[in-house]
Amino acid sequence: MYPLINRDNSCCFSGYRPEKLPWGTDEDDSRCRALKVVITETAEQVYLSGIRHFICGMARGSDMYFCETVLFLRAKYPEITFEAAIPCKEQADNWPADERRRYLSLVGQCDFVTYVSQHYTKSCMLRRNRYMVDSSSVLIAVHDGKRGGTSYTVKYAARRALDIVSISPIIVI
Repeated sequence: MYPLINRDNSCCFSGYRPEKLPWGTDEDDSRCRALKVVITETAEQVYLSGIRHFICGMARGSDMYFCETVLFLRAKYPEITFEAAIPCKEQADNWPADERRRYLSLVGQCDFVTYVSQHYTKSCMLRRNRYMVDSSSVLIAVHDGKRGGTSYTVKYAARRALDIVSISPIIVI
């Protein structure tokens, strides 16, 4: 049922959580809506280049936008598969109830769920990011150079020779 999945036809995603986005959790903000459009256009371009498998770490913020985008595109392109790369089973336990419901709904729609660690450790997020990069040939990143997990993932992806598509979190509209 699923196409052959390998590093050459896989793309991962990394991006900012709401705390690093200028609109925070206000997804009705015009800048957030513009970013979602660019993520959708970028993911579709990557699909049209031959990528069929998408992997996302399922964090709050940009990861959720990406997941929703790929699930939307999967309805248009049924060859797409989507993998939730989850750092630990407790990832969403302390999130606000509405974000936890959204997360659980999205994870439930994924073709594959990979838990990098059974329980939280100091390194599970980093291990999740490395897993995604090591399993992909393309990285799409919502990134503007701020220090943190996305910056680390972009640098790691560059060392692993992935094609990197960087999207600024601030889209001029």
